[in-house]
Amino acid sequence: MTQISNADRERVKLLRLVSDSKNEFKKLSLEQLKRLEELVEKKDYSHDKKAHKSKVKLLGKINVRIYELTEGRSIWG
Repeated sequence: MTQISNADRERVKLLRLVSDSKNEFKKLSLEQLKRLEELVEKKDYSHDKKAHKSKVKLLGKINVRIYELTEGRSIWG
């Protein structure tokens, strides 16, 4: 049986939170976003093309949201 690391548990918990609702993604704090970014970047999805594509897309969304929070405004509105 494979041991699940604490980092994997944390990553899955944050991913569940953001995948449940678009509004939940907007509610994440800057610290949570940075932690999610760190955890997702570390995870290797190269064996699964679809998962890797989703990873890249999510990292892009995280970066935009971090920018919005650090600049104090939404770039779209």
